[in-house]
Amino acid sequence: MEDVLTPPPPPPQQQQQPELAGEKRKREEGSVDASTEDAPSAPASTGSAEDAAGSGVARHPMWKTSLCSFFRRRGAGAEGCSHGESCRYAHTEEELRPRPDGTWDPTSDRAKKLRKVAAEAQEEAEEEVTVDEQALDKCLVGLPRGWTADRLKSFLQEQEISYATAKKKKGMTVGFVTFQSVEQLTNAVQVLKENPSGGKEIKIVDANRRSHQKAHVEAPVSNTGTATENGSSPTNAEETPAPESDSSSKRSARDAVTPLAHMTYIDQLEHKKQSMAQILKKLTRNARKACPPAIPLPDWVLKSKEIGGLPCKLEGILESPVVNGYRNKCEFSVGYSLEGKKTVGFMLGNFREGVTAVEEPVNCPNVSEISCKYAQMFQDFLQSSGFPLWSKIDNSGFWRQLTVREGRCPAEAVVSQNAESQISEVMLIVQVCSTGVDEALMKEEFDKLSAALIQGAATCSPPLPLTTIVVQDHKGISNAAPTDCPLIPLLVPNGDQLDGTTEDKTRIHDHISNLKFSISPTAFFQVNTLAAERLYTLAGDWANLNSDTLLFDVCCGTGTIGLTLAHRVGMVVGIEMNESAVSDAHKNALINGIKNCRFVCSKAEDVMGPLLTEYLGSPQQQAAASESNSEIDDTNKNEDTIDCTNCDGENIDSSKHRNDNGEGQQPMDTSVDYPTCASNEEVDGVNKVVDCSHDEHNVASGEQNCGEASLLNDKPIETSSDNSLEQGKACQDGSSNPNDNVLAANACQFKNVVAIVDPPRVGLHPTVIKALRTHPRIRRLVYISCNPESLVANAIELCTPTSEKQEKNKGNRGWRSMSSAGLARQRTKSMPNSEPFIPKRAMAVDLFPHTPHCEMVMLFER
Repeated sequence: MEDVLTPPPPPPQQQQQPELAGEKRKREEGSVDASTEDAPSAPASTGSAEDAAGSGVARHPMWKTSLCSFFRRRGAGAEGCSHGESCRYAHTEEELRPRPDGTWDPTSDRAKKLRKVAAEAQEEAEEEVTVDEQALDKCLVGLPRGWTADRLKSFLQEQEISYATAKKKKGMTVGFVTFQSVEQLTNAVQVLKENPSGGKEIKIVDANRRSHQKAHVEAPVSNTGTATENGSSPTNAEETPAPESDSSSKRSARDAVTPLAHMTYIDQLEHKKQSMAQILKKLTRNARKACPPAIPLPDWVLKSKEIGGLPCKLEGILESPVVNGYRNKCEFSVGYSLEGKKTVGFMLGNFREGVTAVEEPVNCPNVSEISCKYAQMFQDFLQSSGFPLWSKIDNSGFWRQLTVREGRCPAEAVVSQNAESQISEVMLIVQVCSTGVDEALMKEEFDKLSAALIQGAATCSPPLPLTTIVVQDHKGISNAAPTDCPLIPLLVPNGDQLDGTTEDKTRIHDHISNLKFSISPTAFFQVNTLAAERLYTLAGDWANLNSDTLLFDVCCGTGTIGLTLAHRVGMVVGIEMNESAVSDAHKNALINGIKNCRFVCSKAEDVMGPLLTEYLGSPQQQAAASESNSEIDDTNKNEDTIDCTNCDGENIDSSKHRNDNGEGQQPMDTSVDYPTCASNEEVDGVNKVVDCSHDEHNVASGEQNCGEASLLNDKPIETSSDNSLEQGKACQDGSSNPNDNVLAANACQFKNVVAIVDPPRVGLHPTVIKALRTHPRIRRLVYISCNPESLVANAIELCTPTSEKQEKNKGNRGWRSMSSAGLARQRTKSMPNSEPFIPKRAMAVDLFPHTPHCEMVMLFER
């Protein structure tokens, strides 16, 4: 037998090399064993000794212990391999043999099953439920979000599971169940393991009781309610706070609020840059999928391979000038800590995961010391307050939240890089729920709160700035309070001496680019003021602004973007749905002496189309307007039309009318013409739109544009394209089509039309996207995004080519489970045929150091 054996093969270490293909691998096999080519393959169950006995040839110990690469790729067995039966690799799972150490090929089904079983065993060991009389409060993980407490109780009764109490909040994936005995708990664990709900096992894990609850032994309770120590029903939410998930006890407020604080700032920037690059690659992939089959892929998609799959060049990340203590707005939750103490700070986790514990803002680098001190003052006051804290489980209580808003001095006046040294004004907003509370007692409590905060600010060294205190009465369930919630001002002593109305005293001021901005309690303002200056400057540079530019500031908020760029454009049209923010925008324009801005209070999706028609005309009228423009210049050149050269010289540089503090010095000349519509409307001294013709064509005050929000009465506009075009009759010069005159004048005045959008996290409404995409005059769009996911979805609709044949209501089944990008791909099928935008540039801007969040600025052109 030894005479027929081939020379011993090389050691196994030399055999475990990457799989080779073609003749090279075949020659190597021949050098190892020349006689194996004609030998039949051994069954998977036989060992190497049986191979040698049956075939007369000694097989290598690693023979058939790995799957052939052809089998893994194509599943074609030996037919797909050029070596056929002589291949030393297995072509089927049945042919595969175990390795000498008893393991299997990691890519085989056997190995995957073994790993799965081991992982499940380890998971069960880690999640083993503690069964003792001291831990009968458990957390049920994996519940449907739509379940309520009643639905959870019904489910437990259907499964014949006995329990004491069961709590479940709609929208959460966890619930809390208290058992009366160890037997009930053991039975529940066994039943839920054997009977999963909807094919998914509901797991029982330990819930972390707060320390003040551990000191008491609960009295017997029933399935229908809870009980206190003496068996009576609790009177308020603070007596029955829910147990916490064990994961929350391992986190701190610093971990929850600033998860990147352990990294150096350079590493944070690199981390965010790589994250933004991955987001941009999603845009390329989804645009490729959304492109209709009959239309070639856009050039930017084809060229994306040259820049790593990116739709355009990512020009790096713009760092924040201030890294620590940069937030000018901090919202502190009110609740109980893990030790059961009334605490003002940050929640340790997501409420949907069952975490309601609140910890103090200790070592949170993004929060200023001033905000932390006010949070501590409010926390000290709550210890002696007789009013209960708000419970998210029961939706009851009084004290809900504390918001600290800070206003900073002009950046030029402060040389120090310390952000706290610039804080000159502070607004405190205390959110409460007055349901069921006596008004007299509530007023008395507010007086005590105001006195405690004023005294605390004055006794600090150095004294803390305090401009105003406001109470917000929010009776809803959600954390986000509506903007129309009642506001109760608690004025500080110094504020009583100020001139102006009560509304003026409930405001603070901040500065961006030497402009002074008035901020109301509920108005949006970027939380990082110094980084916002860089963001707006970048957006303005990319927008290619000039004196012939009409700038649409979509989702303008308090008008920060439009006002900081107003001196670089001919006119700004801002759109915002928050009435208080629009009121702030008007006040900010007055404070800074800027008069080439108009702010519209309405949803962008409701007025974007009519506003584009009002200022630019409908897309169908563009050709007619351009033709009529030449005729008007010939016949009425010296009468009612406006010379473009003269218009250019009358554009206003608002920076010339401001002092160093951004305050207006002298009113601007109201005789400057803005031929953007036909009405002559003056509100509180701001001549927002001036007549574009002679005096005899002025519109009466009763015919003014009702769609514009005034400074005194900020009502949602009701604009329509028909009304806008009818106002063009004021510029009528006897022409048969006066609307063409208005369109011609608009086209003459604004040669460059740019839109800058800064939407909320959900992104732009599809109607706004459609209006921007289908209007041919908008050639440049700057998108500022605080949520890259929504940016990708909006960019898909803006940049994907469309076909002439629209597909409506096709292939959109299961849209509820689609991602935002998937929904955007579906909407592109019904997008009207129009020229798509092209992504040109992108840059990340770090407005939120120490957190994963990052702003993205993207330029689109066509």
